[in-house]
Amino acid sequence: MFQSLHVFVFGWQTRLLLPGSELRNGMKGILGDWKFSAKTGCLNRAFHSRLLCVSAMGIAKRIDASGYGVYAMDYPGFGLSEGLHGYIPKFDDLVDDVIEHYTKIKARPEVRGLPRFILGQSMGRAIALKFHLKEPNTWDGVILVAPMCKVAEGMLPPMAVLKVLNLLSKVMPKAKLFPHRDLSALTFREPGKRKVVGLKTGMELLSATQEIESLLHKVSAPLLILHGADDLVTDPLVSQFLYEKASSKDKTLEIYEGSYHGILEGEPDDRIFAVHNDIISWLDFRCSL
Repeated sequence: MFQSLHVFVFGWQTRLLLPGSELRNGMKGILGDWKFSAKTGCLNRAFHSRLLCVSAMGIAKRIDASGYGVYAMDYPGFGLSEGLHGYIPKFDDLVDDVIEHYTKIKARPEVRGLPRFILGQSMGRAIALKFHLKEPNTWDGVILVAPMCKVAEGMLPPMAVLKVLNLLSKVMPKAKLFPHRDLSALTFREPGKRKVVGLKTGMELLSATQEIESLLHKVSAPLLILHGADDLVTDPLVSQFLYEKASSKDKTLEIYEGSYHGILEGEPDDRIFAVHNDIISWLDFRCSL
């Protein structure tokens, strides 16, 4: 699926035996963490510069320290992976790349039989949903951060402009023209943590979002949805809609007052840590059932 590109993958796997734990290597479960950065190109890289996505790196390390194996990848065209930067010719191919990577992970003896969860933020939330919709029995839980089930109406230009942008995306895939408002300023409260999405990526995300919106009733896995109340990129009301529409019997919705779109990396540290704690508590509870 990677079309002969070198794709960087990442993993954190605790080696400490927890007191009283019967799970191998002390692991409670495994988490697939799918996210991206079009600006810094960083994805949970503990070995890379501390200036890059410190809080995104932090969630992987904190979850690992809580007894979970965490695995992730830089998508082709993002981060340290090869490919035209920020360019996604077909979104479903990207989803298939993630499925291929995870298929290799779950075959490893050290994680076989453990509870499995997928976390998606940024572009990864759409990938996590599409992965679950393609393989509904693969995951023991799905965690979505500001899920892109529908783009807020105020973020989209008129349909005629969208058609022009779609044409431009074929010849100017790296252009920072989507959408017409400043996405990075609306996503991240702190300027130093802002990122920008490329035009082709934006158009592919829009198409994927429209498809996902029509299939929300098929979301059946245990579900944790987290959203900033002041998010102007993906409407928090859409998370409420997903919560109500999903057929999952076990579902939780957390709304964080005063927070923007990037609640895992764009907020002050105390807010970021609160979100981390909610995620870990949710995982711990489901692994204890």
